[in-house]
Amino acid sequence: MTTVDGARVFLLPDLGEGLAEAEIVQWRVAVGDEVTVDQTVVEVETAKAVVDVPCPYAGRVVALHGAAGEVRPVGQPLITVAPLDASPAEPAGHATYREEERAGSGNVLIGYGTGHGPGRRRRRPRPAVAPESSSTRLTVAPEPSPTRTAPTAAVVPGGTDRGGVASVTGSPVISPIVRRLAREHGIDATTLRGTGPGGVVRRADVEAALASTATPPAAVTAVPDPAPASAAEDLVIPLTGVRKVIADKLSRSRREIPEVTIWVDVDATGLLETRAAINAAGPDRPVSILALMARICLSGLRRFPQLNARVDGEAQRIVQSAGVHLGIAAQTDRGLIVPVLRDAQRLTTAELAAALTETTAAARAGTLPPARLTGGTFTLNNYGVFGVDGSTPIINHPEAALLGIGRIVDKPWVVDGQLAVRKVTQLSLTFDHRVCDGGVAGGFLRHVADCVERPALLIANV
Repeated sequence: MTTVDGARVFLLPDLGEGLAEAEIVQWRVAVGDEVTVDQTVVEVETAKAVVDVPCPYAGRVVALHGAAGEVRPVGQPLITVAPLDASPAEPAGHATYREEERAGSGNVLIGYGTGHGPGRRRRRPRPAVAPESSSTRLTVAPEPSPTRTAPTAAVVPGGTDRGGVASVTGSPVISPIVRRLAREHGIDATTLRGTGPGGVVRRADVEAALASTATPPAAVTAVPDPAPASAAEDLVIPLTGVRKVIADKLSRSRREIPEVTIWVDVDATGLLETRAAINAAGPDRPVSILALMARICLSGLRRFPQLNARVDGEAQRIVQSAGVHLGIAAQTDRGLIVPVLRDAQRLTTAELAAALTETTAAARAGTLPPARLTGGTFTLNNYGVFGVDGSTPIINHPEAALLGIGRIVDKPWVVDGQLAVRKVTQLSLTFDHRVCDGGVAGGFLRHVADCVERPALLIANV
């Protein structure tokens, strides 16, 4: 927070691990509006989630810093609020605030607070004013101090409706990611038929329009094929947003973690039969195969806690977590993300199933807060939904292990010396060789496989 002639400039807060910027989706207030402490003033989108940002100060809005679709770095001005009792005859600097307004609410974002110490953010130079096309501009004068210079300008963008949200005459386009994707490929997203709620244009609608285009759009940066006999052109896609976050995290995992993958084929017939029996007994609370696999993994981690850990490289130590914060790899329109179920070991199987359904749905909708996307200690990855049998996945840094599940298919299997057709899947375990050796990893995977093949064994361990 900074103060300019009594007005308070609220800075974009720290939105979570590894997030240094956010894109403005829409303003919920306009210049001249009165706001209260903790009132939501803007909706922003990070590389991980869409977040409502409340303002910790009460007063009258005198400036909105940035328009819808603009990317703002953490720690840069977001909104300027002046005291309500300031008037032209009385300078704003002479206004008296209530104590709670002077301190701020402390509830800007759950888990993040209102502070902006130098060690918590990265600053990036940005223009202090909007492009010259803006029709209205509000300048906040610097403080009359010989030793300090206040921010030079605050801008109210023109050509927009209330709060700086761009008006459209066609289908509504809410997501900045969708707008950027369409803009980069020369498509007017408002002309597309939106398949989202209320006709909202989704990323899939833009991608469908791209697929139906016979020639590359002019807005795409293209590099000609060096082969003179071919007229094809390379498509250059910027590595930004969630794709960049994924790339950075996976690259760090591969650099730092000496990972090993082991795997085993298992007969999942008994597990499918168990699931059918559970759901027949309680059809109102269905249990998925993923929920049963989560329960089995929790049993295995209780027997082999070495895999529920992380390596603290700076302190040269291994930290075993007291609780299992289970990550579930989920494929979404915005890329692969890993929402986390904290203290999953405390949940019953039915509660696990309900939590998994709610969490994956929220992840795909992009409504999970950043705090739900970090802090995992072990990840479960069901890549069988893509129709593949096996994988050697990269560990979700800084975790120590990841269990993958392949597709379940009919295969010939020997049962009691006789050949039979059974439901077979492949399980793979990728682990950090620094936290344990093959004996521990193999013991864990064998325990998981045994519980899949004979679910009755699970009862003895829960």
